[in-house]
Amino acid sequence: MNQQNLAAEIWNVADTLRGDFKQSEFGRVILPFAVLRRLECVLEPTKKDVLAQYESVKGSSIDLDLLLPAEAGATFYNVSQFTLATLGSTSTRANLEDYVSKFSANARQVFEHFEFAKWLEKLEKANLLFLVAQKFSTINLHPSAISNHEMGLVFEHLIRKFAESANDTAGEFFTPRDVVRLATTLVFSTDHDALTGEGVIRTAYDCAAGTGGFLSTAMEQVKEWNPNAKIIPYAQELNPETYAICVADKLIQGYDTKNIKLGNTLSNDQLRNERFDYCLANPPFGVKWEKVQKDVQAEHVNDGYGGRFGPGLPRVGDGSLLFLMHLLSKRKPVDANSNGTRIGIVLSGSPLFNGGAGSGESEIRRWILENDWLEAIVALPNDLFYNTGIGTYIWVLSNNKAADRKNLVQLIDATGMHSPMQKSLGSKRKRLSDDQIDDIARIQAAVTDDGVSKLFKTTDFGYRRITVERPLRIRFEATDARIAAFNEATSDTYAEALTKVSGDFDSVDALLKAAGIKKMTKAHLKELMSNVGIKDPDAQPMKDEKGNLMADPDLRENENVPLGQDIHEYFAKEVLPHVPDAWIDESKKDEKDGKIGIVGYEINFNRYFYQYQPPRALSAIDADLKAIEAEIADLLGEVTE
Repeated sequence: MNQQNLAAEIWNVADTLRGDFKQSEFGRVILPFAVLRRLECVLEPTKKDVLAQYESVKGSSIDLDLLLPAEAGATFYNVSQFTLATLGSTSTRANLEDYVSKFSANARQVFEHFEFAKWLEKLEKANLLFLVAQKFSTINLHPSAISNHEMGLVFEHLIRKFAESANDTAGEFFTPRDVVRLATTLVFSTDHDALTGEGVIRTAYDCAAGTGGFLSTAMEQVKEWNPNAKIIPYAQELNPETYAICVADKLIQGYDTKNIKLGNTLSNDQLRNERFDYCLANPPFGVKWEKVQKDVQAEHVNDGYGGRFGPGLPRVGDGSLLFLMHLLSKRKPVDANSNGTRIGIVLSGSPLFNGGAGSGESEIRRWILENDWLEAIVALPNDLFYNTGIGTYIWVLSNNKAADRKNLVQLIDATGMHSPMQKSLGSKRKRLSDDQIDDIARIQAAVTDDGVSKLFKTTDFGYRRITVERPLRIRFEATDARIAAFNEATSDTYAEALTKVSGDFDSVDALLKAAGIKKMTKAHLKELMSNVGIKDPDAQPMKDEKGNLMADPDLRENENVPLGQDIHEYFAKEVLPHVPDAWIDESKKDEKDGKIGIVGYEINFNRYFYQYQPPRALSAIDADLKAIEAEIADLLGEVTE
């Protein structure tokens, strides 16, 4: 039975709940029972031995957590006499609560996060508890029947079912395994020691872990490549239920779950002082971070580059780049004891180009590129994810890039590399086959500049935004109505007659002299120009009180000059031939380097891989239209016969 069919069998228990529970509540019951049954199946072979050992030492001062896991052959244990099959039809709830309470603390917390006791009470009131327990007791979730990897996929299918029934977004909780496999391959494949060495130990971290599938797949993949290597997982997850599954999954795999944390990574990093060999994540796409805005802004202001968010903050509507900065804060220093950190993160398209020069997004990209941490970006096909069909990208980063990658970024267009799904799962209609994953990994490893792979200098994505001004050209018509509007706007401050303010003037001094006004505030001067003046391209340019040309804000434009190109040469070549009276506002300078123009960075993926497709011939279009007309005529003929 494949994982999808097994998940469907488990979910069928929900039919028992119909009428007594809302459809959106089914998952609250199904998920913890599925976890409980899996834990029970894992412990079943050693249950008698564990109980015997427990009976022999339960009155002593021996720490059960030191003794019983070894007897259980797992990192957790249970010392209750009950199983799901032996709860009994009377006192079912009391017996089941006894069963859960006698798990070791590391497993018991799973059910606390599920709020299992609350749902047991509801099941009892509906007279369904014994029936549901009996149904689960017959489902075969023994490790001999279904591996840990397969069980992880079952949990994810269940979550997707739960999300669909609750009208929720399943894709926030897990990443399709083909995408995970590609990301882990791109991240791990350069660590030759971990792939071939003896007794190699590495740490891997996921800051938005969901059910922990990203980490599980990573660990399994390294084990495939080198059975002697060991990956120690670290994670943090926001959702209590998916966190509970993540903990249960890692318990079953034999890992210490004290490294799996519950809470919001952005506002409360519970692994603050930890650094990792690998970081892997698929943070939710385009999710607002306004709930943690106060904490994030405080860290940005108070800690600066000593914290996680020193470079800048993205707009509140999309927190993807916050997760990326968080992962970069987890990098290990490159020294005799460490090869640094490699990062793989799945992002939507917006972090590539959102925000102009000087914005939070641009400053974050600038920080990454100027530190030469970005190694590659892979554009993935659409329709790979369960809850969205949008384009997605895998960013690969390292603070210890290979010599042939220094100051270079590789962009790979893998949008055309995919296979069809036999059956769609939500929005997921495509998948990456093993061969396609291998092909993409080989393209990345080759570091070539050809076809679907292109190499760029880090500075190729940068530019200076210069402000181009043009002179204010204005003529004045001092009609009675215009003068009245000006006097009303200035509360009749100026009693002088303005009838002489007609025509155009070359300076503010000349204008005021004609008006018979010795001095005027800037605000009132603005009102005078607004109410009495009319923009006229044939008027002479106007100068301010200091003799400088006044700029027309309506004609102000920005030009993005590629980094490394002289802005004055660019201006002379690209701007002056079209607007000879323009000039650069040299007061607009970059805060970091003090040079004219604000530095910005963006990675316009489509621009680099755009291929012109000539329009179809008119004769072909005309033929199609005639064919459609003929088809319509035939259909109408059938109706009228």
